[in-house]
Amino acid sequence: MLHERLHASRTLGVDSSATMLTGAAARATDSLGFQKGDIGEWLGEGEDIVFSNAALQWVPDHPALLARWSAGMPSGGQLAVQVPANADHASHVIAAQLASDWLGSAAPPDPVAEHVLAPEAYAQLLDQLGFERQHVRLQIYPHRLDSTAEVVEWVKGTSLTRFKSSLDPEDYDRFVGEYRRRLLATLGSRSPYLYTFKRILFWGRRA
Repeated sequence: MLHERLHASRTLGVDSSATMLTGAAARATDSLGFQKGDIGEWLGEGEDIVFSNAALQWVPDHPALLARWSAGMPSGGQLAVQVPANADHASHVIAAQLASDWLGSAAPPDPVAEHVLAPEAYAQLLDQLGFERQHVRLQIYPHRLDSTAEVVEWVKGTSLTRFKSSLDPEDYDRFVGEYRRRLLATLGSRSPYLYTFKRILFWGRRA
């Protein structure tokens, strides 16, 4: 979900998911609201703070997107973004390999691998867009899971969702079963298991 603070007085959350918006509605106040929208098309109109957490990986062409957002920011405007960057972990690599084996050229791509840039690319981009001050880092978040099998449940709620929408229920269940077999063959059956998850966090303030 994208959050924008409008003229330092009201915060608006933008999301394309009706489920997410329904869950967020209970938190709405006079100073916090939510609306349905596509953050890939959102332009921004003078907001002094724009914040996005784990959403931009679904949106292509980050250079063009961030250029649109920054164009609407006033002097001193701030941008803060977090995106996952774990496409090279076995949990994601095996999903991509399996998708290629099963679906070939019709396989939906991993949005993280497809859209997320390298940390240094975001630093260059922020500088080019006039963010005089910036902080960009790659952070590893260690998640202590009960077993390697729990990685499957984790990824079912994130990266594997793209297959749930493109396969019928029976084929999706077969896909997940084969994914589980391949993943555990690679990671081993370990309990507990430390799932290391990389994320890129970047912040910038316009001159």
